[in-house]
Amino acid sequence: MLILMLYIKEDASTVRQPIYGLFLGNLVTLAIAQLLLLHYSVEPTASQRADFSFLQDMGALMLWGTTLLYLDSVGIILLYERLGRWLPRRTVLRFAICGSVVLAFDQIGFFIMLNLLYGAPSDVFWGGLKAKMVAVLIYTALFALYQFYLSEGRLVGRQRTVRDVFHDLTFRERYEDLLARTGRDGLTGLLDRSRMEIDAPRLLATALSQDKSASIVIIDIDHFKQINDRFGHLVGDELLKEIAETMSKAVRPQDFVFRYGGEEFVLVMPDLAHEDALRIAGRLRERVAADIRNPDGEPVTISLGVASAPIDGTSLHAVLSVADVRLYRAKSDGRNRVIGRQMA
Repeated sequence: MLILMLYIKEDASTVRQPIYGLFLGNLVTLAIAQLLLLHYSVEPTASQRADFSFLQDMGALMLWGTTLLYLDSVGIILLYERLGRWLPRRTVLRFAICGSVVLAFDQIGFFIMLNLLYGAPSDVFWGGLKAKMVAVLIYTALFALYQFYLSEGRLVGRQRTVRDVFHDLTFRERYEDLLARTGRDGLTGLLDRSRMEIDAPRLLATALSQDKSASIVIIDIDHFKQINDRFGHLVGDELLKEIAETMSKAVRPQDFVFRYGGEEFVLVMPDLAHEDALRIAGRLRERVAADIRNPDGEPVTISLGVASAPIDGTSLHAVLSVADVRLYRAKSDGRNRVIGRQMA
């Protein structure tokens, strides 16, 4: 559990050092014990003999214990990370669960060897298990106290609440949390243009390498400037968030919605032919018009331009340019419509 505690406060590269140190230290001790078996021993007295069987049994127990130690050290970290999917930011609870599971596994594994070598009764197992569960409670309490009183926030004078103790992130989780928020539009929560310029070329290239189509849709909110002028930018911001949420729910799980800038969005749909992309774009247009209203109760509409690789181009710039031309055509033709290849 100390290994897990170190991992939570540091990172994987730091925690590897004590794991390898413990593992190698036990192996060295085991090697020394085995060397003693090869050494010529003089009997201390006529009634005493060198206890070679003890050294042999100790060697077997140490080898098995070292293996369990390594498995415990790696397993407790992997389990802690896996629990993070269901118990995010619940650091102390995850710490307690991991300690209970791994120490129970350790007790089962070590008892098996004790039973094989010495015929240890079941009382030994239950007694050891109870002792280890008490150790889990003690370590968890100490860990919670450490988090509250000795973590960085307390040392620099920042007041922490008890709630903060359960919300600390590991080094890796802090990195993933930062990465998830990087490239996100602060208003809508969608991926932003910088992420589009990274992700979209990769999505197109992957589809083309598999001889599949990929479609791009540029979406523009009709008369958005007038909405801002009439009702204010706060209302406009709320409409942007509503439209972003509607689009995210309307597309497939494998599709990507980006905020391109202002009132424009880009939808990237890998592995989708042009005709299917037109159907999805049409359904998206209908859903926005049906679900979203301005403060006067009038429907908010969108115009969409659709282009697909490889026919309309094989690069992001080429396909996006064609989609942009078709969006301009949709707006010129009266807005609230979808323009694709056969309509252009």
